[in-house]
Amino acid sequence: MDMTQVNVPAETQTATLHLPGQPPFDMAVTVGTENEHAFDVTQLRSNTGYITLDNGYGNTGSCTSAITYIDGDKGILRYRGYPIEQLAVNSSFVEVAWLLIYGELPTPQQLRRFRQLLTEHEMLHEGLRHHFEGFPPSAHPMAMLSAMINASSCYHPELIENDDEENFMASAAKLMSKVRTIAAFSFKKSLGQPIVYPHPEKSYCRNFLHMMFSIPYAPYEPSPEVLGAFMKFLILHADHEQNCSTSTVRMVCSSGANLFASVAAGVCALWGPLHGGANQSAIEMLQKIYASGESVKTIVEQVKEKKFRLMGFGHRVYKSYDPRAIILKQALQDLLKRTGQEDPLMDIAMELEEVALTDDYFISRSLYPNVDFYSGLILRNIGIPVNMFTVMFAIGRIPGWIAHWYEQRRSGGRIFRPRQVYTGATERNYLSIEERNGCANDLGCDAAYLRGI
Repeated sequence: MDMTQVNVPAETQTATLHLPGQPPFDMAVTVGTENEHAFDVTQLRSNTGYITLDNGYGNTGSCTSAITYIDGDKGILRYRGYPIEQLAVNSSFVEVAWLLIYGELPTPQQLRRFRQLLTEHEMLHEGLRHHFEGFPPSAHPMAMLSAMINASSCYHPELIENDDEENFMASAAKLMSKVRTIAAFSFKKSLGQPIVYPHPEKSYCRNFLHMMFSIPYAPYEPSPEVLGAFMKFLILHADHEQNCSTSTVRMVCSSGANLFASVAAGVCALWGPLHGGANQSAIEMLQKIYASGESVKTIVEQVKEKKFRLMGFGHRVYKSYDPRAIILKQALQDLLKRTGQEDPLMDIAMELEEVALTDDYFISRSLYPNVDFYSGLILRNIGIPVNMFTVMFAIGRIPGWIAHWYEQRRSGGRIFRPRQVYTGATERNYLSIEERNGCANDLGCDAAYLRGI
């Protein structure tokens, strides 16, 4: 098979596919604003009978999107064109959420209105309290989060059925606001502590930490360092292009599903240890190294011998240092320095990073620290338990999921329906139970018995 590209101006570029025994097939070339090129294979199957096979979708564009740009080779991450380094230092999580959803930084009036909506919708319907009581104390917070997002939508059917702009903004604010309340309530449920209600005068991040750590006789007020580190964590997790959970949200949305149902599906996809659970795995790895008492040098040798699995290094997209990891590393150092905290796991992490940046084994395999390597350490030093790490990731990712749901819904695209290459049995005839191999003539193979007659 031969594929050639016609050298014509980008706006009229085509690619020609040469298949055995068929005439050449021309495909339009789509060029992104960052000079990314893609062959449009929309008509490939109907015209040639062929499909593309791309396990894991590593080379397949499922959509066009104007939300987030990543260049993994250069370590670039931008939200709506704005470098993540600038947003992490200068912006707030609520401002970034508006940017992702609507495409531009908000005006003062827009930001004020959005904050008002977040405060207005921060309470949960009291009927949902009974849903929390139905979960066992051992229930994973991610299971509770997904279930409660769907349950909460039942109390607001007017937002689910109506797609106009005003209702969308209310839905987005309602979801983004209630998610933090659900997460905090889930945490309190797991501890057996009284639920702490949101405070109408506190900002988004401050309010969440208040609900997490306050108790009736001792309200919690985070330090500026804790608040700043937590806000950076949320901003850096707000979106990351077409990852597993975001693609899930868009796929569910393509069926016509509402915002709450689509995001609940995204939560389930994020739950996996290879996705949102990776920061938990990284912390557990550092704890294991610390408990073993072995030196980092010994651990590295075990990694090279494939006797120890290193978590928090390498990334499907980034082939250089994850830019989010650089920011979180600095935020963690600032947090520990200004609060006077000491964390032995941080020392291990820094030593591992030093090896990864200088050892040819790691460099040749592009095994640099990723966002999960330091994000878990930040959450740990804020006081968030390990089983809540993925929930924190989900809270941060909510704006990105909303933005992608909104973009997908407005695109008017068809329902997602991937193809497959079938590798199973060819057509064959049904055999009665008596004709199948290994069937003795006893009660265990009596046809009437087995068919339940």
